[in-house]
Amino acid sequence: MTSSGVAPRQEGGAALRLLRDGELTVEGRLVDASNTTLRALLTLDGVSARCVYKPVRGERPLWDFPEGTLAGREVAAYLVSAATGWDLVPPTVLRDGPLGPGSCQLWIDEPPDSEPLVGFVPADSVPARWFPIAAARDDDGTAYALAHADDPRLARLALLDAVINNADRKGGHVLVGPDDRIHGVDHGVSFHVDEKLRTVLWGWADRSLPDDAVDMLARLSRQLAGPLGADLAEHLTRGETAALAARIDRLRESCRFPRPSQDWPAVPWPPL
Repeated sequence: MTSSGVAPRQEGGAALRLLRDGELTVEGRLVDASNTTLRALLTLDGVSARCVYKPVRGERPLWDFPEGTLAGREVAAYLVSAATGWDLVPPTVLRDGPLGPGSCQLWIDEPPDSEPLVGFVPADSVPARWFPIAAARDDDGTAYALAHADDPRLARLALLDAVINNADRKGGHVLVGPDDRIHGVDHGVSFHVDEKLRTVLWGWADRSLPDDAVDMLARLSRQLAGPLGADLAEHLTRGETAALAARIDRLRESCRFPRPSQDWPAVPWPPL
């Protein structure tokens, strides 16, 4: 459960209605976020749930993304995720709030005993079925590896990131919910027309896509030419939607996970 009454799988109905129409009361600010990111409580017809509210007015200007567009990109990532049928991004809408329009995403509570799937581990004892991604050392010179689990749930998220051109997949943006589902959050710097994929999930780079991923891309391409494309037009430019379609086509042609770019930092900083 995300809080009292609404679970992520209800995104087709109750969750979206609560996000759009619920009374939104800000509880506090997430101080580690670079943009204004607020935790809030939603209530509607006796049902309540927490959410992450990111007002447009709190977005920090970026040199490579148009000003005031990050909230819409959060919603676009949810729309694409929902269209895949994998439901990796929590339900997200664009709505008005105490600080004006912004994205509103269902809060995911991670159980306190959940095991992280991404992190720094001693370089000489990377867990079995984990992929080392990058080398690092602490202040004492001890060697560590940035690594992630070889988990099919993460592989799906890695492919979604390639589709939406996510420029900021940190380990802290990968959440494991109470139902053991993987959730990806924080997609404000996605859908750029230029190649900007930055992620900690490079373990499958240049490996073949599983059959269900190839089938998903085919469905996604068809939907992009219809209702999905119409919905994305409210949040992305025509050029960005065309670039999205081109990325899907390239992935379908190669049937492989992408490789890190040589022209753009491959791993975000900080990685977690």
